[in-house]
Amino acid sequence: MGLIYALGAYLSWGLLVPVHFRLLDGTPAWVILGHRILWSSVFVVLLLAALRRVRVVPQRRHALLIVSALMIGANWSLYLWAVQNGRMLDASLGYFINPLVAVALGALVLGERLRPLQQAAVGIAAFGVAVAVATAGTLPWVALALAVSFALYALIRKMVPIDPILGFCAETFLLLPLALGYLAWLAPETASVSSLDGRTLGLLLLTGLSTSVPLIWFAAAAGRLKLATLGLMQYIAPSCLLVLSVLVYGETLEASRAIVLALTVVALVLYAVDAVRLSRADAAARPQVPLTPDPRRCAG
Repeated sequence: MGLIYALGAYLSWGLLVPVHFRLLDGTPAWVILGHRILWSSVFVVLLLAALRRVRVVPQRRHALLIVSALMIGANWSLYLWAVQNGRMLDASLGYFINPLVAVALGALVLGERLRPLQQAAVGIAAFGVAVAVATAGTLPWVALALAVSFALYALIRKMVPIDPILGFCAETFLLLPLALGYLAWLAPETASVSSLDGRTLGLLLLTGLSTSVPLIWFAAAAGRLKLATLGLMQYIAPSCLLVLSVLVYGETLEASRAIVLALTVVALVLYAVDAVRLSRADAAARPQVPLTPDPRRCAG
């Protein structure tokens, strides 16, 4: 089930979310972020009430959730800026680098170990990213900031054993005062709800849904999968984003980015082969329960 949650989250981030934000071209990124937090809060409260999961977050987890809220807030802000300013390829590179940061954090902080085929997959992906960074000519700060902020967020969500929806609710409400303060006092006058046209307001309302659902799926996957698995599956999102930026929005695909994409596919194939092999080995190691009674046991 964790793989399904992760797949849903990464496909949403790679395809649905960037298209949604590009439809809001002309709306300042900070305004979109403020509405995103506001309507996410409304959505998650309604969801918790419907599922009857309203509970108090244990106090010992407050500090970690504050850090995770700040990390995801920073990641959202930078991602929005990149998408709206024609830097989708930079965002794509950032999410190519992120899994490597996630794997490193998993090994350094959580003590996770990679099997030989997994190590080969990470090495191939790292080589592809190194090619892109080396040919860029300058430090890709947008990509690096996106990679580090989301890897830290993933690590914290892995370390905090909390219901995914409840955890997302806590993070959203920690960011809500900042969002309301900006929308009330600092946002441009043209961004007020009363001055927005129906299409823009509708798209801003939908940011609550497009933000909440993938993050809840991601948090659910983080509690079920190893951080290394989460990290390598995340190559799905930047691959989709790269293809979208070139085929739909007309950004130029440089040779270095094409190399990254090709090597990423190879790495994912290797990792998938290893995962299938491991699952088959686990299935073979499980004791088989006989479907029919043993006649020798029934005798006498």
